[in-house]
Amino acid sequence: MASAAMSSSALSARVASSKDARCLSSSRGASAGMPASYRAARHRRSPVETSAIFGGGAAKRDAAKTALLDAIEGTNRGVSASDEDVDAVEAAASALERLNPTRAGALRSPLVNGEWELLYTTSASILGANKPPFARPIGPIYQTIDVARGRARNRETFPFYNAVDADLTPTSKSAVNVQFVKFFILGFLPITAPESAKGALDITYLDDELRVSRGDKGNLFVLRMHDPSVELPRPEDD
Repeated sequence: MASAAMSSSALSARVASSKDARCLSSSRGASAGMPASYRAARHRRSPVETSAIFGGGAAKRDAAKTALLDAIEGTNRGVSASDEDVDAVEAAASALERLNPTRAGALRSPLVNGEWELLYTTSASILGANKPPFARPIGPIYQTIDVARGRARNRETFPFYNAVDADLTPTSKSAVNVQFVKFFILGFLPITAPESAKGALDITYLDDELRVSRGDKGNLFVLRMHDPSVELPRPEDD
């Protein structure tokens, strides 16, 4: 999904050890396997998707989403979460996953594309949970997904503005392997990611508002749609 955050020190650690996979992943050729109808639907919500979201189980999904957001509230994206908070969010996320309206596969849905804001994660490296508060990201953390181009990007905002680009390789209708490609320290200093900087992500719930994902390290990610129009063109697309 994302994301499923990147302080400068956390990014450096990741370059060395690729400690945690926070995003999705894919190869440059990922778009070759995507049908033309999918690419044409990138900026519209299909009637099928809309029906799935607002159909018979809409009330249950709305209640489950509210329960998840209530459980997340006050956890500071997870960095301040107690053990009880973690258990409550996990239970609420699992309940929502059982109501997933995109069972045909998140990667087949145009809803997955765009820029998502991270609301919660159990990933200590993304949160900077083991670092002093001044070394943690404070502003919003975003993850952009562009399935047709096989790309993803994680980016922090204030105060560090670190970012990382990744290639995505689909492994199922809802999951991808992630190969981190380049880190941007303070948003502009590029550092090529090592081959070992990789992971995997499975999108377990998706609608037009909320996305829940599970990482290969067992981490949970909850994100809210911020801007569905954001894309990640490659240089050769120009």
